[in-house]
Amino acid sequence: MTASEMRVGLSLAGVFGLRMLGLFLVLPVFAVHAHTLKGGSNLMLVGIALGAYGLAQAILQIPFGMASDRWGRKPVIIVGLIIFALGSLLAAFATDIWTAIAGRMLQGAGAISSAVIALVADLTRERHRTKAMAMIGAMIGFSFALSLVAAPLLYRWIGMGGLFGATAGLALLSIWILRAFVPEAPRRVRTVQDGARRLLGQCLRHRQLMSLNMGIFVLHLTQMAMFVVLPPRLVAGGLVLHDHWKLYLPVVLASFVLMVPFVLVADRGNRPKPVLLSMIGLLMAAQFTLGMTGNHLTTLAALMVAFFTAFNVLEALLPSLVSRIAPVQARGTAIGVYNTLQTLGLFVGGLLGGVIAGRYGAGAVYAVCAALAALWLALAAGMTVLAERQVNDLSDLTFSIASEVELAGLREALVRVRGVRDADVSEQERVARLKVVSGDWDEGSVKKLVTGGV
Repeated sequence: MTASEMRVGLSLAGVFGLRMLGLFLVLPVFAVHAHTLKGGSNLMLVGIALGAYGLAQAILQIPFGMASDRWGRKPVIIVGLIIFALGSLLAAFATDIWTAIAGRMLQGAGAISSAVIALVADLTRERHRTKAMAMIGAMIGFSFALSLVAAPLLYRWIGMGGLFGATAGLALLSIWILRAFVPEAPRRVRTVQDGARRLLGQCLRHRQLMSLNMGIFVLHLTQMAMFVVLPPRLVAGGLVLHDHWKLYLPVVLASFVLMVPFVLVADRGNRPKPVLLSMIGLLMAAQFTLGMTGNHLTTLAALMVAFFTAFNVLEALLPSLVSRIAPVQARGTAIGVYNTLQTLGLFVGGLLGGVIAGRYGAGAVYAVCAALAALWLALAAGMTVLAERQVNDLSDLTFSIASEVELAGLREALVRVRGVRDADVSEQERVARLKVVSGDWDEGSVKKLVTGGV
């Protein structure tokens, strides 16, 4: 990676991580704190307060992604972070459960994930994109691990209002990082045909993209459903609640170490499909075994390492594949659809996990998750677009556009050239970025279009 790509990856991982840390800090303590709020003894409302963020995110991910395609990534991200900060402040002053729900909904309304990931894809080369996504995935995992340790201590010192206030402060810090260290993606030329409905329809009809979208839905459904039933098992195994961080922290750190070789194989080895299939298989095996084993802490810890390794690799790999497959001009929209299914997975996972566990027990939760992973594995196995030869045969090329060439309609002309898989025209830089089939593209026609026939 170049110095610029490394700075972009680390900065946007920091933006993502600070925002997620603000969210994660609330989760370990809110259910207990809710009893101090008016109406907080109603467990259904407590659950709605926890899940309201994911529901709002699911509703607004696509609009935010589409807005970033039209008005630019950074302005949309900044607006989203401001909305998130306002929601945090509203929740900080909540004295009843309904105000807390409203605050959580407003937090979720700052749905910037799709715009952030699209900006990473815009500012990194394809062969390094998985590493950049891995930085974000690792930062999210680290934020989660840190929150498990810090939340009980901070709640004791500053209370829930202080935690929500700190969350607002982290959002404002993220805005500063974004403005100081991350450039804006190049502004792109658009035509009337590149309207929002056309881009959205293009993404929804793309079978390979929708397979990846269903995958992230299953992954986050499994994560949330598993954590509905896992903590009580740790207590039953002899680990009291306030000591759970002693298990979570080493498990998450071990999974970070184990994920590295898989990310390198997918990225440097340019072999995403074998890594994708192996990690889905590991996820399925971990869920199946969790349903069959007892509450021995060593066994649970080993299976959690397997789960988090698969989860972290897939969390890094899936958005990279979405950004690779998606049409360049619809990248923000495609990632918006992806993040919508991701947050819906969180919401449905919590709801489904609670219903199944209440009626059939924890074993049934793991069985359902394993079955969904098996279905995902079958879908992923049929994704021909990820075949190794196809990926290796694609090259990224950049051409300067002559001053006399009219930019309107240029992209459409370029994508019609033989061997050109995708094209992106930057009005600001006057360059055309192409994705072509190596050794089987019409170089002469491309050069004629960008030079005006010279």
